[in-house]
Amino acid sequence: MAKFVIPSTILCLLIGIVGPGLPTVESLQCVHPPSVWCSDKAIAKSCQVEKQCEKWNPPTAQAPPVGVALYYESLCPGCREFIADQLYPTWQKLGNDVINITLVPYGNAKEQFVNNSWEFTCQHGVQECRGNILETCILYVAKDFTTAFESIHCMEASTDPVTSASQCCDEASLGFGPVSDCSTSSTGNKLEHQMGLLTEALDPPHKYTPWITLNGVHTDTIQEKAQSDLLSLVCDTYQGTPPGACSNKHDVCPK
Repeated sequence: MAKFVIPSTILCLLIGIVGPGLPTVESLQCVHPPSVWCSDKAIAKSCQVEKQCEKWNPPTAQAPPVGVALYYESLCPGCREFIADQLYPTWQKLGNDVINITLVPYGNAKEQFVNNSWEFTCQHGVQECRGNILETCILYVAKDFTTAFESIHCMEASTDPVTSASQCCDEASLGFGPVSDCSTSSTGNKLEHQMGLLTEALDPPHKYTPWITLNGVHTDTIQEKAQSDLLSLVCDTYQGTPPGACSNKHDVCPK
């Protein structure tokens, strides 16, 4: 008669679960053979061996999120449209685990160092410079990206980003006081200068705004896809198990 040999991994598992403070094999309400206990999370839970199974089947490392960086200016119509129609909705659907957004509010601005501080000249005037530094300070003051992006999206989706900043920060539970203080301080001035350095360091150099990079890379194809269907671009780039939102990424009706 053939002898049944318990695999060493299962034997170790059996020994592990009958240790002090853990249920005995007889007390387990489990209808599955030991050979499949670690094959499925639900089975492991029903057999009360979740912790033991983690030793044999450690969780698979999660794929890194897709990096999307936006180099923009606060009053640029195309930038505002991209944030409202592509970037924010895609982030809402995928979350920070799938898309890692970097916002760089500077765009086509110019700067010069005068009297120990930086003076900025912006394409759409003084109000745009004000909007840029407010959004830079929001990114600095906010404790997390979600709060910062909610505030910035609110500003960019409004008719006047600068005048709406106070209300948008309050609605995101950020509070406008620290943001306003930052925007008129030497700290805010230096932070906006850093945004300028990031923009000037782009390779290839930016030619327009919005300027979009995907995992640090910019091409005409990436730019076009990002502006037309960012959700599909991120879903197609993501190396992990695609979230449910990716299954509905194409807003088309097949014949």
